[in-house]
Amino acid sequence: MERPLKNRDINWLYFNERVLLEADNKDVPLLERLKFLAIFSSNLDEYFKVRISQLRQLKNVDKKLRKKLVLKPNKKLKFILKTVAKQQELFGRIIARTLGELRKHQIFIRQTTELNNTQKEYIGQLFDTEIAQHCTIIDVLNYANLEDGELYLVLSLGERDFSVINIPTKACGRFFEIPGEGHNYLFLDDIIKMNAHKLVPHQTILGAYSIKMSRDAELYLEDDYTNTELVEKIYQSLGKRQSGQPTRLLYDGNMPEALKSSITESLDLGEADMVLGGKYHNMSDFFSFPIPPDQSHLSYEERAPLPHPILSFTDDIFESILKKDQLVHFPYQEFGMVENFVRSAAESPTVRSIKMSLYRIAKTSALTDSLLRALKNGKEVVLFVEAQARFDEQNNIKWGRIFEQHGATVLYSVPNIKVHSKVALVERVVEGEVQRFAFIGTGNFNAKTAKIYCDHGLFTANAQITKDLNQVFKVLERKLIIPKLKYLLVSPFTTRITFLDLIQQEIAHVRAGRTGKITIKMNSLEDSKMIKALYRASEAGVEIRLLVRGFCCLLPRSNEEMAKGERPIHITSIVDRYLEHGRIYLFENGGAEIMYIGSADWMTRNLDRRIEVLTPILDKEIFQELKDILDLQLNDTIKARVLDGEDSNKKVQGRIGEPGLRSQYAIYDYLKTKLNENS
Repeated sequence: MERPLKNRDINWLYFNERVLLEADNKDVPLLERLKFLAIFSSNLDEYFKVRISQLRQLKNVDKKLRKKLVLKPNKKLKFILKTVAKQQELFGRIIARTLGELRKHQIFIRQTTELNNTQKEYIGQLFDTEIAQHCTIIDVLNYANLEDGELYLVLSLGERDFSVINIPTKACGRFFEIPGEGHNYLFLDDIIKMNAHKLVPHQTILGAYSIKMSRDAELYLEDDYTNTELVEKIYQSLGKRQSGQPTRLLYDGNMPEALKSSITESLDLGEADMVLGGKYHNMSDFFSFPIPPDQSHLSYEERAPLPHPILSFTDDIFESILKKDQLVHFPYQEFGMVENFVRSAAESPTVRSIKMSLYRIAKTSALTDSLLRALKNGKEVVLFVEAQARFDEQNNIKWGRIFEQHGATVLYSVPNIKVHSKVALVERVVEGEVQRFAFIGTGNFNAKTAKIYCDHGLFTANAQITKDLNQVFKVLERKLIIPKLKYLLVSPFTTRITFLDLIQQEIAHVRAGRTGKITIKMNSLEDSKMIKALYRASEAGVEIRLLVRGFCCLLPRSNEEMAKGERPIHITSIVDRYLEHGRIYLFENGGAEIMYIGSADWMTRNLDRRIEVLTPILDKEIFQELKDILDLQLNDTIKARVLDGEDSNKKVQGRIGEPGLRSQYAIYDYLKTKLNENS
């Protein structure tokens, strides 16, 4: 009997629950708990825009097509909304507890009922001078009036009569400090509520209730379904792809039923589109909550990025890479090493070309400045800019045009294929000899995200790896259809088949009486073929240890369910101060271990419909360094949670009497020790 898989969309909710549980963790500094609430809220917004959007639209697909896809969107949607409602209740309780604890530290997010006359007078003047000019009245409401993700107040003017006012957080911010003992703050929402009568004079306001509209993101069915002919039929069945349509309206639970009904009719929404919320929405704004200067102890202690033992001190980064492969780890080490690599290439008279794939480009950065300088210095610059990086499309295209205007060759997505790899190739000529230098990473070329995403990157001048990477860029430049590869794994060409072969090799080792072991760290595990291969390996007796940050569709068997000789699949997930983003694949291979790092998760889209690049780790010291880091993560007993068949999210239990291990801090200390040893 075929073993089942977990549902991807439902399992994602349990990942987001792990984020929420960190907001409820008393060991997390108080103001950092607000950030976890913000992350939970932001994640959920994106989930509704993307995944719920897809389910809603698939409800309209022809029934015959739905049967081919084994789709029951209505049933799944009901379960999701029920689960989200439970999580929102927990979210509300955690916020209340967190705000209560803030009060103990003289940090108050005030309710309007708590304000004294002096504060009310101050707020009235504040509204008149800084806020009123940014407020707009919407008298006739339809969904086109409401911007995606923005906040609004519904003013009840009668049983079914209302006006709507925007809450201008972009122009004004969300939190305002007001006079009083301690540190007193007020939501912008409440300031507008208190002064709404100034915006609708001659009207009697019976109540004010917040709402937020979420709209569909563009539908990318290619990310989830392999049959392109079937995908096209779905698009035809749907007619026009309805991006921008309402996905949900989050509303204040205190809103009267008659008013709620009137809003629903005005926006042409169904009951399932109306999602119960609290008094305040967009809790992602807690990212910008002001930290009082005398309360910095309520945040994480600052841990400055470490210098790299070699690259941070070298006078010539290329010579250092020629001597030996170099490995970098973010955010533990300085991202400036990547910026220095590109800057040095831009300024070096021997460098003739720079080629990079850019998935999420920062709005401004030292890296983009260096690329522009390279063009000014006459270098050939070839950039692959992903025009379908969800939510970053406009910024990427803007930068693509800027680079084109300065003389770069800029390439964009090919049909049905995204470029998700994080690679750069620099070519120089020294005394007539061509030398190539590669960077292959697990994270984007983005200095901002490098401060909060845990990623790894390899600098190498290895002739075989750089030759393979040159082949990848020839594919991106449309000079080749299929690359000739010996070392690199590149999706959609060699990644899947190589990983399947490596799993089968571990099975063969066990059958030959040797040990077999697979250890993998990734963001998401969804591809059914890879999961079934892992099932076969565990049944054959291969030891499998997985570290999966996000959703995981593999369903581990309980001890009672396992067959004779079968080894359990042990899976944990870490949610901590930084976002775990690296991908590491380790196979025991009969004692001759094989390791890869790179951009690809085991999701169908990463294996079959994206350009992904993974590199083998050939340098023995670097191999051991990555293995040590992976071991620290696998043995985390403070921030790790178990991914089991019940989605319990229970914490990993350390051994009694032994100190707990927090892997992110242990990795920082490990790299700091190595730095000191090399100094």
